[in-house]
Amino acid sequence: MFENIKTMLTPEFFTAILLPALIGGLAVTICASLLGVTLVLKRYSMIGDGLSHIGYGALSVAAVMDLAPLKVALPVVVISAVILLRLSESSRLSGDSAIALFSTAALAVGIIVSSKAGITNDVSHYMFGSILAMSKSDVILSVILSAVVLLVFILLYNKIFSVTFDETFARATGVRAGVYNMIFAVLTAITVVLGMMMMGALLMSSLIVIPTLTAMRICNSFRGVVLTSGAVSAASFLIGMTASLLFNTAPGASIVIVNVIFFLVFSLLGKIIGCRGKA
Repeated sequence: MFENIKTMLTPEFFTAILLPALIGGLAVTICASLLGVTLVLKRYSMIGDGLSHIGYGALSVAAVMDLAPLKVALPVVVISAVILLRLSESSRLSGDSAIALFSTAALAVGIIVSSKAGITNDVSHYMFGSILAMSKSDVILSVILSAVVLLVFILLYNKIFSVTFDETFARATGVRAGVYNMIFAVLTAITVVLGMMMMGALLMSSLIVIPTLTAMRICNSFRGVVLTSGAVSAASFLIGMTASLLFNTAPGASIVIVNVIFFLVFSLLGKIIGCRGKA
């Protein structure tokens, strides 16, 4: 442990690797938790898991073709999110069924392509995450896109709130719910692709779901859940990253474990103070 602490405190490691990872990861984590509130309340929380699997397929193909991973995955996942939304709205295929169909197909394509090309180990970090291996350009892109996602969420907060709780009423009052749903789908797709770099396809959905469920243990208002979810998500990320570096464990898995601990603590706290938040 002490050797790990010494390594963390060296200027070279902190400046070149740790600080960029913390900045990029914190930005993406907060965005995922904010978007997760609406996704959980609309019973569409598994879209994060589905889109991350689609992203893995796109990233694998990009790696085989020697293309920039994020530049390929971003448009593919955004288009997929829009298609999933359209299918859900048309009632031709339920949301969960559409996610399962698209995600498993994309995941299978990614595994086949990477295995045939003999680069399974090279793309494994897309499956399990590798935040400390993010390049400088990846971190910059993550911060810029996360800032855009956060800004749009703040500007459209009232519209997102109305569409989340009663879409039918929102449409009746003149709110263009379809447009805001589309914007939200695009924001979610962007966040999922960015989050895959640190959490991987297998754990990405945890950034979206767990902080929201945790906040709902003690909060009964939408604003309260949003703010608490963001705070819990940020704290879980920082504590998880610290534990990962100290005990030499996988960063993504460490962050998830801390999130789960927060959930258990908040669940106990909710029972003590008499809150009855439900997912």
